[in-house]
Amino acid sequence: MNYWLMKSEPDVYSIDQLNKDKTTWWEGVRNYQARNFMMKNMKVGDAVLFYHSNAEPPGIAGLAVISKNAMPDKLQFDPKSDYFDPKATLDKPVWFCVEVEFQQKFKHFISLQKIREQDDLKDMSVLQKGSRLSVQPLEQKHFEIVQELGGL
Repeated sequence: MNYWLMKSEPDVYSIDQLNKDKTTWWEGVRNYQARNFMMKNMKVGDAVLFYHSNAEPPGIAGLAVISKNAMPDKLQFDPKSDYFDPKATLDKPVWFCVEVEFQQKFKHFISLQKIREQDDLKDMSVLQKGSRLSVQPLEQKHFEIVQELGGL
C-alpha cells in the first residue's frame, strides 16, 4: 500500500462534500508530476490524507482511499470546462484521474501550523519549500503520525 496527501480547496470540494458523495473522481489536476503519480503509482486501496488548501487555516481534514485506478479525466474533452485541453483526444488522452472514496473525517482538524510544530513531521513533503503539488506521496510513518494527531 502507498500513502498520499491530496489537496483540494474546501470551497471547491471539501471533505464534507466527499462524505456526502461517498466517492469522486479527482478531476482537474493539470500538473504532469501529479498526473503521473495518479497514472503510474496510485492503486486501489492506497490511503489518502485529505488536505484543505487555500483555506484559513489550511490543513488535513480526514482520510480517503483510492477506490478506482486512473482513467482519462473526462473534463479534458469538454470545451466548456476550465480543464479542457485541445491537445487531448479520446485515442490519446493527456490527463488522468483516480477515484477517491471517503473514509472518515478527523476528530481534530490538523492545521498546517500544527504539522510544522511536530518534529517527527519536519521532512513531510507538504512542508518542503516550493512543494505545491496537489497530489503528493507520503511516508507511512508520516501518515500514522497524522492519523494519531487527528484523533484516530
